[in-house]
Amino acid sequence: MRRIVCALLFLISISLFAQQPPEIPYQSIPDFLKLPPDIYLGEVAGVAVNSKGHVFVFSRGSSTGPAYGAAAAQLLEFDAGGNFIREIGHHLYAWSFAHSVKIDKDDNIWAADKGSDMVIKFNPEGRVVMVFGRKQEASDEGTAPLRHPKPPLPPVDGMFRQVTDMAWDAEGNTYISDGYINSRVAKVDKDGNWLKSWGEPGDGPGQFNTPHSIAVDAQGRVYVADRGNRRIQVFDGEGKFLRQITIDVPVDPNARPAIGNKPTATTGAMAPGAPWTVCITPSPDQVLFTSDGFPGRIYKLTLDGKVLGILGESGKQPKQFGWIHELACPSETELYVAELLNWRVQKLTLEAGR
Repeated sequence: MRRIVCALLFLISISLFAQQPPEIPYQSIPDFLKLPPDIYLGEVAGVAVNSKGHVFVFSRGSSTGPAYGAAAAQLLEFDAGGNFIREIGHHLYAWSFAHSVKIDKDDNIWAADKGSDMVIKFNPEGRVVMVFGRKQEASDEGTAPLRHPKPPLPPVDGMFRQVTDMAWDAEGNTYISDGYINSRVAKVDKDGNWLKSWGEPGDGPGQFNTPHSIAVDAQGRVYVADRGNRRIQVFDGEGKFLRQITIDVPVDPNARPAIGNKPTATTGAMAPGAPWTVCITPSPDQVLFTSDGFPGRIYKLTLDGKVLGILGESGKQPKQFGWIHELACPSETELYVAELLNWRVQKLTLEAGR
């Protein structure tokens, strides 16, 4: 009997070990960015890298009052060595509450502002070339932070409600995650024409609970971080649901949250494995990186959803994270991590082959 029990325990231990992906060794440079004396980062909502290795940071800095009443958005550019180059869009009409920044294949700079419900496209020189959506006007009756009525108000083509992110396919179509209220994905062509949208609030296939981040792979498949539903949904370019990815990695019982009480829910934004971010590395051998708010880890996956490795934990020290809000992944061994709670960007170098 004792042998049988020992054998069972051994098999259970093998099973548990198989569920725990390997830790990826990595190094961090938390003070990579060299800021001028008169500029400070606030909550860092977005980070992106262009073809020259320049780093773009979308921060809730330069605040002039309550986030939704004035401005909490500042877009900064640094060179590949972390040296400050410039501020883009100083006092831009769309700036309200920063959410994400991305760089397309032509080095155009795109920013999604959750507070103004707008997406702005800048050319590489930093001039505005296209705008999407429209913010509330100060003269409008009832102008205020958007409400969340149930059932939600019907969406309007060309308009957003707390927009979150954008990505592109090889034809130059833009996919916009429209985000906290409309719970859908919008598609516009390279000329800015509205083509379609798909999705609605809910937890079924093709429904969303805060589509928070979006990416497109080399085959044109669209990956949406459906944060509130604790999954990544995958679609074709026309919005046909293909599959979903869930991350079920055991959590250390001693894991601490970055802020607040320790989460106990198995669904929602603070559930382990709930994706706040999604980033896909360049071709040819693409992998996906994502992260959660608790226990504050970064996950490396195949595009089919197999977890290849994990790294990090919540905290305030280097190699720890405080609510990762966006990832930039110019290669499989180099990550840039935008943190809300720690007001910083960490540059990570990962060990190759993990």
